[in-house]
Amino acid sequence: MPIPVPAGVEVNIEGSRVSVRGPKGKLEREFNPEMKVTLADNVIRVERPDDSRQFRALHGLTRSLINNMVIGVTQGYSKTLEIHGTGYRAELQGATLVLNLGFSHPVVIEPPADVQFQVNPRANTLTVAGIDKQVVGQLTAEIRAWRPVEPYLGKGIRYVGEHVRRKAGKAGKAI
Repeated sequence: MPIPVPAGVEVNIEGSRVSVRGPKGKLEREFNPEMKVTLADNVIRVERPDDSRQFRALHGLTRSLINNMVIGVTQGYSKTLEIHGTGYRAELQGATLVLNLGFSHPVVIEPPADVQFQVNPRANTLTVAGIDKQVVGQLTAEIRAWRPVEPYLGKGIRYVGEHVRRKAGKAGKAI
């Protein structure tokens, strides 16, 4: 499946290294040298040397990663987390995220390059936004890992829209 290159996006292919520059920033990545990546008429195409299982898998991976790079530099990616629990909150101090999650100390998280945090304290929501899909997803998962949702009271950090199965508890009472 060809990848269309929108206006305002510059793609540079040097051997197996692909760099994409757009309005939101620049991403660069090295791919398997056996995958042939070409740019013609504002369309990026990925071709594989043969139909072996390994090259079919690499073909789809390479195409998907390049497509994510193009989307990242044009629209960007974001993930939103909800914080539930008495006294649990998030706040920004400059660009640094400070989480109070019931520990004896606050959790301080420095954002990597090209990643921004947005905090809405009234709704107890936290948004992680950036141009690299992998970095945004990994950072969001690391934040969530500080206090995963527990099944009895539902306290913790969860993705917006995430369903948490609740347990009845020791007495088996209805919640």
